[in-house]
Amino acid sequence: MTTYGTIPSSSGGGSSKLEYLSRAKERLKSGLGARRPWKQMFNFRSIGLPSGFGDAIKRIKTNIGYFQMNYVILVLFILFLSLLWHPISLIVFVAMMAAWLFLYFLRDEPLVILNRMISDRVVMIILAVLTIVLLLLTHATLNILVSLLIGVVLVLVHSAFRKTDDLFLDEEAAETSGLLTSKIVPSS
Repeated sequence: MTTYGTIPSSSGGGSSKLEYLSRAKERLKSGLGARRPWKQMFNFRSIGLPSGFGDAIKRIKTNIGYFQMNYVILVLFILFLSLLWHPISLIVFVAMMAAWLFLYFLRDEPLVILNRMISDRVVMIILAVLTIVLLLLTHATLNILVSLLIGVVLVLVHSAFRKTDDLFLDEEAAETSGLLTSKIVPSS
């Protein structure tokens, strides 16, 4: 009997752990695959002064929409470095990183709560606020605020000075970042 096109199932209990680990590894690869290449982000030929304030705002919106995952990783890394000398804060941060991994970076399906789909932007904002609040409760307030300020300033400076001529967003990403609005005009 042939079984073309069927998916083999495992009957052993030991292989389910291996399957789980391989699925987690694949989700990690695909989840971090949503970020843009670091070489593209730090391409020195794409750095230039904006022509004015309006151009700088336009660049910031486009670059944050395009490099969103990279910017989140950068700010979280700066926050991690600032917490190295606060062990309790570092433990809280590692626990929150696990939440970030499962709820933001490694999620391959949309998050649905009470039959409502939650967008990536909302998940990112909720996780960011929760991370900051929990870390502030560990009494490392100055370190956290300074590292977040440094991270935000670096993101804003990079996104204002990085040209957007070579960036190509797909339509769905452009709509979710607010760069593209679709209005349906009724035909008469």
